[in-house]
Amino acid sequence: MATGKPQAKLHDGNTMDIEVHGQGPTVLLAVNPTPAQGERAEEMRRWGMDPALGRSLIDGLSGSYRVVAFDYEGHVMGVPKPGTLTPDAIAADLLAVADAAGAGRFAYYGYSWLALSGLQLAIRTDRLSALVMGGFPPVAGPYAEMLAVTRATHGMAATPAAAPAGAQAGDGQEGDGQEGSGEYDWSSVEMTLSEEQTRQFVTMYEALQGFDDRAVRLDCPRLCFAGSADVIPYGERWGGVTVDIAGAFARHRAEMESLGWDVEVLDGLDHTGAMQPPNVLPVLVPWLRSVLPADA
Repeated sequence: MATGKPQAKLHDGNTMDIEVHGQGPTVLLAVNPTPAQGERAEEMRRWGMDPALGRSLIDGLSGSYRVVAFDYEGHVMGVPKPGTLTPDAIAADLLAVADAAGAGRFAYYGYSWLALSGLQLAIRTDRLSALVMGGFPPVAGPYAEMLAVTRATHGMAATPAAAPAGAQAGDGQEGDGQEGSGEYDWSSVEMTLSEEQTRQFVTMYEALQGFDDRAVRLDCPRLCFAGSADVIPYGERWGGVTVDIAGAFARHRAEMESLGWDVEVLDGLDHTGAMQPPNVLPVLVPWLRSVLPADA
């Protein structure tokens, strides 16, 4: 059925709507452009998230840039790719978005696993004019820890009786199990994701186990940022690991900068807080203007 919106044809043959707003240099935003409503909006607020997160980022950038927004996370949760969500396939999908928008060169912004997706894109194309990674370090990324979390998540989805009772999770904002607040009690979370939804992230992190992020050399301007309190401890049921994004930024900031990254650490913010528009836009907009002038 035609939607009137441009569509990108993805690696598995499925299509995904994209939205284009504004004029100027193109910026791909891996966000949901449609604000949440009703119970979904209330649930997001309980997690400390802006129900209109994607729309707020679009509005903050579209005055100076041609913003191409697409809900890739929502798409893969709605149309899972359990055996094919590999770095190669993700990069191909992101290029398909750029192609559908008619963008030869473009900047890219993603947060959490969508940030590491941008890094995988950057090493596979020369079309990036700028790269912004939020909530995931470009050096010393927690690939092993996230594989443990996603394997545990998949195990619970495959055997629902093993999952604990409690608050609900797994609504597309928690695609890789990492989008919640560091203060959340993960031992009490109820598994509501399907086996296919969770297995696709196991596929992704398994494919990344041999990835050496220290060996990456990029030419385009690049920014990474995270909250200084972005530390998520997972109990034994969730793999028994701690995903310490803040620690990676603290320990390896000099190394990141030596590799050409501009680095920002947002004081006092956890994983959820650092992705909210009032915290992202004051970092993202001035940086983009410095490396990608709106009149370029």
